Amino acid sequence: MKKVGKEGIDKAVEDLVNGELVVYPTETVYGIGANIFDEAAVKKLFMVKKRPFDMPLSVAVADREMAEKIAFIDEKAGKLIDAFLPGPLTIIIRKNPEVPDIVTAMSEKVGIRIPDHPVALELIRKVGPIVATSANLHSHPDAVNVQEAIDDFGDGVSTYIDCGPCTLGKPSTIVWLMDGKMEIVRQGAISKKQIEDALNAH
Repeated sequence: MKKVGKEGIDKAVEDLVNGELVVYPTETVYGIGANIFDEAAVKKLFMVKKRPFDMPLSVAVADREMAEKIAFIDEKAGKLIDAFLPGPLTIIIRKNPEVPDIVTAMSEKVGIRIPDHPVALELIRKVGPIVATSANLHSHPDAVNVQEAIDDFGDGVSTYIDCGPCTLGKPSTIVWLMDGKMEIVRQGAISKKQIEDALNAH
């Protein structure tokens, strides 16, 4: 286990490439990440987090182009990406077949998010898409500073990137787009009205 500042990003990149787990900062809460295409690493993440395997994981990407490799971006999803991302919104849409089933708990949908944090974005640009789930044991409070993540995971995670307290300190809003309809799965930093306004904009 190693705690580093943002200058330790190359160590974190190396760990993710080698199938290790990394705790990284976002604007909402600290996240625990693994390379989504490394199924052994994703399995390890479920086990370290004590998260049930039937609960899908979201994916953090760096930009729309990377999002399109993970999911099918329709017009509605595109509007939400343009309006809110990078930012505290996770959009659930139809996944690309290349995304391993373990990430989505066998679902055909995947949650995607672009974190509004320079360290998270640099990490993702260097590694590719990573798991975006809060850095806490399942059912524990979200970690808004790195010490809370260390207290939960200890040596289960190889590198912790410490960038101080998260600016928002509450999780992203999760929105599900399906068959032309929109549903709020979890209310977070962005309101339902803001999302409806963005979807209805011309």
